[in-house]
Amino acid sequence: MTIQDIKLRFGIIGSSPALERDIDIAMQVAPTDLSVLITGESGTGKEVFPQIIHQLSARKHGPYIAVNCGAIPEGTIDSELFGHEKGSFTGAHEARKGYFEGVNGGSIFLDEVAEMPIATQARLLRVLESGEFMKVGSSKVLKTDVRIIAATNVNIQQAIEKGKFREDLYYRLNTVPILVPPLRDRKQDIHLLFRKFATDFAAKYRMPVVKLDPEAEGLLTDYYWQGNVRQLKNITEQISVIEKAREINASTLLKYLPQHSASTLPMVIKGDGQGADFSERDILYKVLFDMKKDLTDLKKVVLGLVDNNPGQNRGFEPENEQIIKKIYQEIGGEHTPIRLDYAQPPSHKTKQHQPVAVEPQTHVLVEEPSLSLHEVEQEMIKKALIKHEGKRKNAAQELGISERTLYRKLHEYGLDGPEK
Repeated sequence: MTIQDIKLRFGIIGSSPALERDIDIAMQVAPTDLSVLITGESGTGKEVFPQIIHQLSARKHGPYIAVNCGAIPEGTIDSELFGHEKGSFTGAHEARKGYFEGVNGGSIFLDEVAEMPIATQARLLRVLESGEFMKVGSSKVLKTDVRIIAATNVNIQQAIEKGKFREDLYYRLNTVPILVPPLRDRKQDIHLLFRKFATDFAAKYRMPVVKLDPEAEGLLTDYYWQGNVRQLKNITEQISVIEKAREINASTLLKYLPQHSASTLPMVIKGDGQGADFSERDILYKVLFDMKKDLTDLKKVVLGLVDNNPGQNRGFEPENEQIIKKIYQEIGGEHTPIRLDYAQPPSHKTKQHQPVAVEPQTHVLVEEPSLSLHEVEQEMIKKALIKHEGKRKNAAQELGISERTLYRKLHEYGLDGPEK
């Protein structure tokens, strides 16, 4: 059976190398009884891999059950997994089999395994090591033959450091790791998934299929997709039901894409050690403030050098005259003459300096410019659009932001006219 066969059988859409690598690992490990730990962000489709592993294993005719450990209350999870004896706790009116006893000979998928209480983790570790467990309220040791596949969207290493997950259990579960990539790392698959979901919802609700124009398709591809495939599916369903037009443009699509705090820019680490994702605007503002500070310092230095007060004059080498003049003219006025004192290099023949001075006609007071963040941002966007003749894609590249962010800012500042 090939990877393509697996995709068709289990309804997997996409051709990204990382996704196909995960499918290949699942196919290779399926005939064994090794434990598998599947990690990845919420909504990436982790639940399909345990089904692949079970269906391609020798246990495919045995039972299969998926258990969401995060949805079971801490007080009852031991009873759910391992069973209990009659009268073992209030409300236990009769004995009950747990999942590990009922799925004997099959496979059990423990989703959100990192949400499992520490005490339950110790019981699970014993099952992994020896296949033994005890019901709640019983001292009789029972045996089970179960293939365990676990999944989580939590950073297990951090959970171990915080004492929320047993390190020995992690190594038992992580015999074979599968890391499911987030949707933003599968850009070539995003539009394929949209088309698949749009077709499914069109059939479900008996309406024409929605389609995206080229700009909307680019916006869809560049979006961050914090909720991954699940979020894409939900948005596709909303558009299919709500929009009357069957061809969706970028402006319409933008209304369905919630804003997010994450970005593809490098992460800035705070002083307290906690990471925080800064938006493009935050990074831009920081750069602008740094530039303003540097410019202000430069003004003070140059203005001090060219001040009329002889006590503040400095000596310059003649070859630096043009540099100083250029800087001063840029910040103080194009036609403002300046006074410079040239310092001659020391000579054994003479110790006298020969100053050359051009008296200033006027003294220019350089006023600090007002730097409104919104005004600066608008001006930069306008200049980028003018430079690229209104082509938003090129303007976004010039500004170092995504097209989606540029669309949002154009709409925010009322600049979203038709693209040239």
